[in-house]
Amino acid sequence: MRALHNEMHLIERIGWLRAAVLGANDGLISTASLIVGVAAASTSRNEILVAGVAGLVAGAMSMATRARVRLLHQLFGCRRARHFSLPWPSHIPFPKPL
Repeated sequence: MRALHNEMHLIERIGWLRAAVLGANDGLISTASLIVGVAAASTSRNEILVAGVAGLVAGAMSMATRARVRLLHQLFGCRRARHFSLPWPSHIPFPKPL
């Protein structure tokens, strides 16, 4: 049986890249769908541009809010674990508040 080692590998810290790629993909698809829908309903370029910018801003705010809530929830769990004297797993880095 092989002994466990305490080395940190890059694959364990790559979650942010996956989240960024999936978030960008989601943002592009939803914004493109919004623009196509508005373009099909109206012919004014200004209305299409305003709808596209509004969709981008709303998507960015939604993703930022979701990330903030997730971080606060994770931080609350860490504080609760510390309060009940549960040891923090050594293989998981402790989250940093924004």
